[in-house]
Amino acid sequence: MDLAAAPPAPLTRRHLHVAGDWVDPSSGDTIAVENPATGETIGEVPAGAPADVDRAVAAARAAFPGWAATAPAERAAYLDRLHTALAARADDVARTVATELGAPLKLATRVQAGLPLIVLRSMVELAAEPVAEQVVGNSLVVREPVGVVGAITPWNYPLHQVVAKLAPALAAGCTVVLKPSELTPLTAYLLFDAVTEAGLPPGVVNLVPGTGPVVGEALAAHPDVDLVSFTGSTATGRRIAHLAADRIARVALELGGKSANVILADADLPTAVKVGVGNVLVNSGQTCTAWTRMLVHRDRYDEALDLAATTVAGYRLGDPFDPATRLGPLVSAAQAERVRGHVDRALADGARLVAGGPDAPLPSRGHFVAPTVLADVHPDSALAQEEVFGPVLAVIPFADVDEAVAIANNSRYGLAGAVWSADEDAALAVARRLRTGQVDVNGGAFNPLAPFGGYRQSGLGRELGSYGVEEFTEVKAIQR
Repeated sequence: MDLAAAPPAPLTRRHLHVAGDWVDPSSGDTIAVENPATGETIGEVPAGAPADVDRAVAAARAAFPGWAATAPAERAAYLDRLHTALAARADDVARTVATELGAPLKLATRVQAGLPLIVLRSMVELAAEPVAEQVVGNSLVVREPVGVVGAITPWNYPLHQVVAKLAPALAAGCTVVLKPSELTPLTAYLLFDAVTEAGLPPGVVNLVPGTGPVVGEALAAHPDVDLVSFTGSTATGRRIAHLAADRIARVALELGGKSANVILADADLPTAVKVGVGNVLVNSGQTCTAWTRMLVHRDRYDEALDLAATTVAGYRLGDPFDPATRLGPLVSAAQAERVRGHVDRALADGARLVAGGPDAPLPSRGHFVAPTVLADVHPDSALAQEEVFGPVLAVIPFADVDEAVAIANNSRYGLAGAVWSADEDAALAVARRLRTGQVDVNGGAFNPLAPFGGYRQSGLGRELGSYGVEEFTEVKAIQR
């Protein structure tokens, strides 16, 4: 790919995708799309309304019986064609994400465009396998598709988070209405261009862009939506759960995180710190699984701080299309201001600035925040408890393993985490004690087939792999 390539076109889209066609929205209201690296408006999409949701849900409901009855091998073939069509648009996806999110193009190519293709390929293979049935006594236990799915996705990984819902839902036999984030809606249009090319049956997948309070709430409260799958903030997830609970509808929620990176005394410290800082800064810190609390044994604490400062210094902020850029802007002015507020509060609470901070140099325009390392962060402080969602690392010392585990579990969240030790058995023992949905030991690689989801206020349910497909099914017992 030419890293200096111009942003993709078009950046304005006028239609919804309902019942297999591009259709006009019910009103002429639009949502402006911004380039966060410049602050400039670059395009617009329709602002959907409840009437548009009604139309899309009706199309999904009408398509459901036929899609649910489609043979697994045939559903897999449709997903395979979708994978081919989406792979052909990978360069456009990367450039679009770099433009509307501000992710550096190298990251947008490798992760934002590449990871969804890996996940989609895994779902092609899973969709081809008939769902296993089980005999329990005189009962045949079967799994059936739950029905119509309302998928509400976030702005930070605008294609991956869609594919992680849409692909397993389709593999399970469900139909889908998608509401992408209003901050990064353009990438979803590229996906639906691929949907059109792949020839999925009309109504199986539908697209209604719009705001959360309008389109998102209309989906969550709709009587013909059988399951709402949402990724985003815990506060919004709570609201969606309330709306769904009013009609006893199922929800799958992937929410916030405040993950701990536990570095034991015998760990390979340079590697653990370098990988840990990189994990926090990926996607400008706008990642729910980021290890934003680095827990280091007191004997190696000062060394870890020096290593963290050196690592952060190697991250250059700038134009996402510049090959030298390693850190792009935050998605919006409001998000940047929110992150700066967290840093200011932490400093006022007694944290010590190690790198970055409010006085660090920034590009002259765009919503940039300097990568920041803060030491001496109290485990009960706001910075250690609240999800910042920006390039900010809190470093906390511990005296022994028990204290490290207690600090790591001192959170209302439980989404991800990491443990580092020269003794893998010791690291595994700590990993088992962490109250969180995923733990990486000594930099273990991401596995797209493993269940993804969290404990406590990090959400309900699991995505990816066979667990992700099961999330979109109901269980039936047939007595014989």
